[in-house]
Amino acid sequence: MKPAAFDYVAPRTVDEALNALGDTRRDVRVLAGGQSLILEMHLQRIRPDLVVDINRVAGLDRLSVNDGTVEIGALVRHGVFESPQAVPGPLGRLFALAAVNIAHPPIRACGTMVGSLAWAHPASEWCAIALALGAAIEVRSTGGAREIAARDYFRGPFQTARARDELITSVRFPLPADGTGVGFMEHRRTHFCFAQVAVAATLTAQDGLISDARIGLVNCADRPIRAHAAEQVLVGREITVPAVGNRLPGGHPFARAGRIAADQDAAPLAEPYADPEYRRQVIAVLVGRTLRQAAEGVLQ
Repeated sequence: MKPAAFDYVAPRTVDEALNALGDTRRDVRVLAGGQSLILEMHLQRIRPDLVVDINRVAGLDRLSVNDGTVEIGALVRHGVFESPQAVPGPLGRLFALAAVNIAHPPIRACGTMVGSLAWAHPASEWCAIALALGAAIEVRSTGGAREIAARDYFRGPFQTARARDELITSVRFPLPADGTGVGFMEHRRTHFCFAQVAVAATLTAQDGLISDARIGLVNCADRPIRAHAAEQVLVGREITVPAVGNRLPGGHPFARAGRIAADQDAAPLAEPYADPEYRRQVIAVLVGRTLRQAAEGVLQ
């Protein structure tokens, strides 16, 4: 089959990029890292009329910390976050735990966090973390800028609240309090596959009791999920970690939170190598283990 032809532009400014995106009569796609878009184009599942390459746009590669938030520009690559020092405090540690699970080093060197948010794959690590931590996504068009809370942004697989003529310029994360413990774990069939299940978690404690719990679930529904029901059973509980062994006692709050996340929060879909019941079992175990990892960070 002959490849579909498309136009290509490489703007130097945000305004130039927005003008190109403003042509809503055409299928216009944004190219940043290109790790998902180029593959889909190669397989001809996507046939854009115009590709807008934003890699030359000045200022979109900034990463800055201001007033208790971290702002990450549209061209900041996955690989930056492999270092826990890229972002201060617990958030940097969480990003580092997640980043090494994203594909392979060449992909992490090219792909971007914002690109993952734009693509909105259900198995995206960054999407679930953004949702769990209450990130804000800034989008711009020729008509102006607006901010979309992560809880309102994800609409379904590859579907978001971003309009066709809008460009995500950055995403902002609130910095968790010092002393917050973080955890991230992922289960996949092989190293070359997307995550069948992954879990991101943060725990904050005061006077030995959990004061805040956040759990993000990856590939546990048709979009990222924040496990609200599981979080609720943790707040106010004593933060403890069993002394030995990898398996949590059945009555431990983390084990209970895992079962609630699997049964009440998640809505796993069938996949070729994992039916929903199997994936619920994985969710329950992985949530418990990730919470344990986060608790160890609080107590160390």
